[in-house]
Amino acid sequence: MRRGLLHTGAWLLATGAAVTLSWWGVHTVMSGTAYDPPRALPIPGAAPERGSLAEVAPPQSSSTHRPSEPPAARRTPSRPPERRTPPAARKSPKPPAPPSPPAGSSSSGRLKPVNTEAGRVLFSLEADSATLESATPNSGWAMQVWKNPSWIRVEFTAGTARLSVFCSWHNHPPLVEVVKS
Repeated sequence: MRRGLLHTGAWLLATGAAVTLSWWGVHTVMSGTAYDPPRALPIPGAAPERGSLAEVAPPQSSSTHRPSEPPAARRTPSRPPERRTPPAARKSPKPPAPPSPPAGSSSSGRLKPVNTEAGRVLFSLEADSATLESATPNSGWAMQVWKNPSWIRVEFTAGTARLSVFCSWHNHPPLVEVVKS
């Protein structure tokens, strides 16, 4: 009986050590790949760079697009207000101000949009670094992000199809590449 308890205790100790070691290994690997959920940001109307996919692929509509003003504010009243402004006081309408970056956005470089059949990626490029501003997969595609001190990889998958968007800046200015496999 005593021998059986000794064997059971040794088995429990070995199993506990194996589970702890496995959990620690998985936790270490997974903590390096964790990322914030992607944010959908508006892309300014800047002209795409020559030769980029943004030049070829039309922008996809976004399910996260929201109107700039609430529906109630867009309704016109049943009768116009009774206001009269003298012609001398009338001014030409001012063009709308450019949208300010969202709160918490750290982008101070130029924005580089990349549109692919799998999804949309937006990088902020600096002279010697880059940050991922947003990445949004198209319908039917899944997405995973890897970040490193000298590169960022966004991989879209759908079944056996894979499409990766790389941004690297090791010993050169940031370079964006799309690889389909």
